[in-house]
Amino acid sequence: MALNFFDQFMSPSFLGIPLMALALTLPWALFPAPTTRWLNNRLLSLQGWFMNRFSHQLLLPINQGGHKWALLFTALMLYLMTLNMFGLLPYTFTPTTQLSLNMGMAVPLWLATIIIGLRNQPTIALGHLLPEGTPTALIPVLIIIETISLFIRPLALGVRLTANLTAGHLLIQLIGTAAFVLLPMMPAVGALTSILLFLLTLLEVAVAMIQAYVFVLLLSLYLQENV
Repeated sequence: MALNFFDQFMSPSFLGIPLMALALTLPWALFPAPTTRWLNNRLLSLQGWFMNRFSHQLLLPINQGGHKWALLFTALMLYLMTLNMFGLLPYTFTPTTQLSLNMGMAVPLWLATIIIGLRNQPTIALGHLLPEGTPTALIPVLIIIETISLFIRPLALGVRLTANLTAGHLLIQLIGTAAFVLLPMMPAVGALTSILLFLLTLLEVAVAMIQAYVFVLLLSLYLQENV
């Protein structure tokens, strides 16, 4: 039984064919496409309003040079949110529970912000490694510490998203299994467990949206330091 709890995190396959590519491309097919009509339907209007508000709030503290990242950040936010939400449906697979996928998104985007900083303002970018007014004896130690913390950033991005979604899915499966076992034997306890399962599912819906937002928000903060 213990091994079955982790089977949901295995990469899906059908007749030996990996379905990871299908799981990654399916969300794009479900987004509503804009039309040529003057008036959009409610879903398109809601999507446009959400994208406008999100990009406005996210890029508000960033100067004009970083606004060209608005399309990338908005698309990444919608993509991650959709992947996380689809993973809560029965008999589905959540690609964002794979650390390799999350690191594959975090490392190139983090590296892009670092390269932009080194190209546009190398002195300021390197100055982040040494706070102003540091005593001379502490300069080598602080440079090493700041360099390590700089390279830990993409790892923290990927591990945070993976750990939160994995823990949530495990909790849902554990409580769902407990409710299934307890309902025939102790209906009252099983009903309370089912209520707890419902509340936990609502919490996981919020976590799926919040983690996608946090991932993009931290990337925008890294960009803000380098533009």
